[in-house]
Amino acid sequence: MRVLSTKDYASNGIKILIHGQAGIGKTCLCASLPKPLILSVESGLLSLSSLDITAIEIKSIDDLQEAYEWILNSEEGQQYESICLDSISEIAEVVLSNEKGKEKDPRKAYGNLQDIMMDLMRSFRDLPGRNVYFSAKQERVQDDTGRLLFGPSMPGQKLGQQMPYLFDEVFCYQMVKDENGVPMRMLLTQPDGINIAKDRSGKLDMWEQPDLGAIINKIRS
Repeated sequence: MRVLSTKDYASNGIKILIHGQAGIGKTCLCASLPKPLILSVESGLLSLSSLDITAIEIKSIDDLQEAYEWILNSEEGQQYESICLDSISEIAEVVLSNEKGKEKDPRKAYGNLQDIMMDLMRSFRDLPGRNVYFSAKQERVQDDTGRLLFGPSMPGQKLGQQMPYLFDEVFCYQMVKDENGVPMRMLLTQPDGINIAKDRSGKLDMWEQPDLGAIINKIRS
């Protein structure tokens, strides 16, 4: 049994899920985190080629489990303050492909997918003392009231619906226009009736600059 004070909860690391359209720059957000390590499934690291950030290529669920143990238990892995899974949508596709190869019944494969991914996401989310950033593709999903909203894209209907409940911070990365009509990238942190978003810290503005390090500091302040 682990007893802690709610006052110190944020010191255990901030866990963030961000969904957005392809090409919006979700991978680039990793660079704004303190001491990041990227677990890359999308092979989209070209956007960070000018920076020196450690990354691990993930080709299978075994690779991901091995990376998790290394992050959790090795002295080298513990030097990273922030862990980025880029993207959780692609990880789910890898898992589903593997399960379809093992199961004759597609329904069984999707059931296995949901169990595996929920366990996996909870494991990374609960890494002690680390910030964890999950990027996700975006699609229209049905929430628990039946509304169709833009949210994280996952194979299987239930998985996409359940994901946002696992996180205190869920943001939608968008291209918006400033007061002069100039396009700019921003993070939506609260629901607007169109996109799934939430901020349980209560410390963020509705729109925040795409700087995860600054957002984490603001939540902890």
